Parts: sequence; structure tokens; C-alpha cells
Amino acid sequence: MEQPIELDLDSIKAMRSTTFNAVVECAGNGRVYYVPPREGLQWQNGAVGNAAWTGVLLREILEMAGVKRTACEVLLAGADSGVVDTNKKTASPGPIAFARSLPLEKAIADSTILAYSMNEEPLTRDHGYPLRAVVGGWFGMAWVKWITDITVVEQPFLGYWQARDYFRWERNLGEPRLVPLAEMEVKAQIARPVQGAHLIVGQPYRIFGAAWSGEAAVRQVQVCTGDGSGWREARLLETERPFAWRLWEYMWTPEEVGRYVLRCRAIDGAGCVQPDLQRSDCESYAANWIIPVEVTVVPEPKTYEEEFVI
Repeated sequence: MEQPIELDLDSIKAMRSTTFNAVVECAGNGRVYYVPPREGLQWQNGAVGNAAWTGVLLREILEMAGVKRTACEVLLAGADSGVVDTNKKTASPGPIAFARSLPLEKAIADSTILAYSMNEEPLTRDHGYPLRAVVGGWFGMAWVKWITDITVVEQPFLGYWQARDYFRWERNLGEPRLVPLAEMEVKAQIARPVQGAHLIVGQPYRIFGAAWSGEAAVRQVQVCTGDGSGWREARLLETERPFAWRLWEYMWTPEEVGRYVLRCRAIDGAGCVQPDLQRSDCESYAANWIIPVEVTVVPEPKTYEEEFVI
């Protein structure tokens, strides 16, 4: 930077604010579905959420300090620090902060802000109070919490959380090479019915959930109910908002009793289609393949005693 500056929270709140809706997903969301199992917290489907974020454009703070023409990336460091993987081969070189960098073009984009409010309420401590990054379209590891320092660097940052963790393999140059995780992958999830639900034959049922992607918006969600009808178009709900998830629904009336496997898939504006199977090059991250939901269609509602066993 040409002129290093220091700002407190009140100074940042006095700047022009901006608000936008964005979905944040942990890069390990869905890790439990990997076969064979992968290391890391065994998330199912719940490590994702959507909110309205208010703060200031990171670009405007960078402009205040002056960005040199040789700038390459913007490094964000949080107040949380410690030793990682003690006594393991992957151990950090002593205590380190959680720090991640953004390419300059993403750092200055309208989709990257420093937020102090979530859903019109001050950030809670767990959500990054007093200040966190909001990086629309990117996995949650880029949304650094409890920000203390912002540094403009002239070389790609190869810190622990960029080069030792939160990465995937890429094979477009022949031999696999490490690439830091960045954009979220196109994905749709079924929220209802839940796994193992009992539905009544002949009665309409609302299958619904959410879908999201990275820099491209969700354009289509399709549902397959396993009754031989193939992929059918779901209805997208609400108004499209860049970087926010899109709720969807599909009305289904099962005509025969039995077990069914429900599946959904999303397609985004870049033409990316949610895959059927897991990929081998994503380490334990980016689990965006189709996760089926199995349900049973029964002739009539089960009684309380049949449905629950204590």
C-alpha cells in the first residue's frame, strides 16, 4: 500500500454502507458423504446459510490506503490464532493466525465487503464481530472473521490456510497441481422431505429445498422422484439475487406405495451441472454431487406408536 492506515469500527461504520444477500457454505459441507471417509469435521448438509450482510466495500478501504500497480493479492488476517496439528507432519510453524488472500480483482469487486451487520443486527462474536469478510460466490474459508489486518501483497500468498489446507488438485496442465479453494460449486439440496420420511399414496407432497452456485446464478433446478418420470423442472421461488441461494419447490403426487429415491440437481448460468458422483481431486472439500433422499410411500398415515419407538 502507498499509505498504510488504521481504522476503528466507528470509522468504518461512518463510511458509505452497502447491503447484499449472499450464501456462505463451508468448503467441507457434505463431507460425511465421501466414500471412503475423508479427514475433517463430518458435516452433513447443515454447514450453509444465507443472510443479508451490511458493511463497506473492501475496495473503498483499499483506495483510501492506495494500491500500488504491482499489487497481486489482498491478504486478510483474523484475530484467531494458534498452533495447528501439533506434532503432526502438517503442523504449523508455531502459532499462526487464520489468514487467506483474495486475487486483487475479487478483492475490489462489488461482491466483496467488510461486514459489521448480519440481517440488520450487529454481528455476533461467533459470526465474526466486530468485522468479517463477505466474499460473494466463494466458499466460507475466504470469509475471514474477526479481521485485524489487511495487507496488499505483490506475490501469491502461500500461507498455511492457502497452501497446506483448503486446496484441491487441478490437472489441466497434465500433472496434478495444488490450487487454493475459491468459488463454490453448483449445488441443490432437498430440505423436505427428510431422509426416511413416510408419504401418503395419492396425496400431493411439496418437495423443496435450496440451490446455489459460485459467481454464476442458478438458472434451473430439476427433480427426479424415482417413479420412472425422469428429470422434471422444479419451480424457482423468490426473485433472483446475485450470490444468494435460490429456494425451489416441486409438487409430487406418488401414485403407488413403495420406496422411492428422490434426487435434485442444479444448473447455473455458466452451464455447470451438479454432478452425479463425487470427484477424486477435491481432497475432503466441495462435496456437491447429488445426495439422494429415500422415502417410503404408504397407504395411510402410521399411528404415533408405529412411527416412534422409545
